[in-house]
Amino acid sequence: MLECLIIGDSIAVGTHQFKPECVAYAKGGINSWQWLNQNVGKTPLLAKTVIISLGSNDHKYVNTESELRTIRQLTKADRVYWVLPAGNHPKSNVSIQYIQLTIKEIAREYGDIVLPISNLQKDGIHPSWAGYKDIAQKTK
Repeated sequence: MLECLIIGDSIAVGTHQFKPECVAYAKGGINSWQWLNQNVGKTPLLAKTVIISLGSNDHKYVNTESELRTIRQLTKADRVYWVLPAGNHPKSNVSIQYIQLTIKEIAREYGDIVLPISNLQKDGIHPSWAGYKDIAQKTK
């Protein structure tokens, strides 16, 4: 069993920079549907600690709730952390509030921990270096 696994999008990639001891299955720009379809079946989601960062790249053609629920159901861990997306691209036609509420609800159902991003880059989506450091420190 892995000690730590980070899964998700570019925020997961950045988080891995501050937690290099973790295994990361992460890719910039990936949405929840793409991540699920590219990784599940190839990648066991089994670790003592799992950090999930998905949702920022979802759009109106992604069923965010269904995809994230499936990912969480397949995740076996002692502790699961969800990085709460702070923003998304306006052209996604999905409110970030909907994505945030979905993540909070799934996390609540499983007793997971939700980590809001504390410091953002100018794009309003990605954490600053201080924000990534904060995420890494809170997932120890």
